Amino acid sequence: MEKLKNCILSQVVVEKNSMDNILGVFEPLKIAKGEFFIKSGKICRQMAFIESGYMRMYDIVDGKEITLWIGSEGKFITSLSSFVFETSNNWNIQAITDCKVYIINRENHFRLNKTEPKWLEFDNILLANSFALLEKSMFSQLHTTAKQRYDKLISEEPELFKNIPLQYIASMLGITPESLSRLRKMN
Repeated sequence: MEKLKNCILSQVVVEKNSMDNILGVFEPLKIAKGEFFIKSGKICRQMAFIESGYMRMYDIVDGKEITLWIGSEGKFITSLSSFVFETSNNWNIQAITDCKVYIINRENHFRLNKTEPKWLEFDNILLANSFALLEKSMFSQLHTTAKQRYDKLISEEPELFKNIPLQYIASMLGITPESLSRLRKMN
């Protein structure tokens, strides 16, 4: 739980009593490789902090898996709109490797927003970061080449290339696995 605590403290200053209240609502969970955190069509009522391992967020379009995002150690993952608005979730979130996560359910999350001002502050930062990530991803798909997207990802998250099947990375970059192989050979 130290990584979760450090993640929160990297964004906001939280006194010990408040931090204890925040951490006290998170439950540890192990998710085996291949297991789902949530499947599309369901309502997502949990958010996970990834202590270790990798999870991917994807959908199936015309029989083809399209990876939106890969979550790694030290990151939160959920179907944000489903979690916040209690609507049907559009994404599958699946463990790519064995994962250890800490789960906060929706009820506790919103209770903390009302009772712990520092959690609300942290939650607002998480939300802003989620929108920024989506905005960057959309801009990248529209205005950069596959090589530029590959170079950026390998410089920012080189561990992905050691731990994640390349077809997931290719999909996340918006290219075919064959194109990814060619890009990797060029470097």
